[in-house]
Amino acid sequence: MDTEPDAPVTEADLHAWMDGELPEGRRGEVERHLAGNPDLARRFERYRAQRATLQGTFGPLIDRPLPAALVPPYGRAPRRPAVRPRRSFRAMAAAAVLLVFVAGGAGGWWLRGWTGGAAGGGAAFVADAVAAHRVFAVEVRHPVEVGADQEAHLVGWLSKRLGKPLQAPRLAGKGYDLVGGRLLSDARGPAAQLMYQDAAGRRITLYIRPASDAPDTSFRFAQDGNVQAFYWRDNGLAWAVTGDLDRVTLSAIAEEVYGALNS
Repeated sequence: MDTEPDAPVTEADLHAWMDGELPEGRRGEVERHLAGNPDLARRFERYRAQRATLQGTFGPLIDRPLPAALVPPYGRAPRRPAVRPRRSFRAMAAAAVLLVFVAGGAGGWWLRGWTGGAAGGGAAFVADAVAAHRVFAVEVRHPVEVGADQEAHLVGWLSKRLGKPLQAPRLAGKGYDLVGGRLLSDARGPAAQLMYQDAAGRRITLYIRPASDAPDTSFRFAQDGNVQAFYWRDNGLAWAVTGDLDRVTLSAIAEEVYGALNS
């Protein structure tokens, strides 16, 4: 059934428009809605770019059958449909994420997790780091709980709560100075966030929580919209460096953090 032309534009309408599945008579209304909402238009432009990236990266893999070990009852190969249905962007994205989990990208690290259980894995950790960055990096009056003028107290307090010796790495060589930090919590327990800022007001955050002592110091990369993160585990702590920066710049900052922690 066609949607009334003057009906409110919904999220489903927007995704159908982007997937080319919106009825002809509804397209003009949706496009006028986007023209009048620049932030929304930019968000869907990012979705369009993400879809193009997924198509280019995972297109050849999407129709491969899942490994038999992941198909219930486990060990049975999946039956491929006779006709391939049209996939929306959201379905394709979900399939691509599953393929990354099973076959590639961060590979064994994602499959092993850190300490067992879903809450201990890398996906949950970096999601928490990105969420905390988004919440606090935009704060004007209260970006941190304890300021850099009380750094010794801040580091001592967070070390005690995390149960691990912590430090606030010096990042002045990359143009960033410590703003301060705060105590947070996630599904695993206490976590900490340190915030840094450059002369232009751009902010990055370090998200830290206890992890197992097993070494896994190789960097991993994740991106959620405009926010990117590099994360690793070392000396009983998991670290994520997060910011709205390009990958090369953020990688250099992550290397600076790692070097400062191990100098």
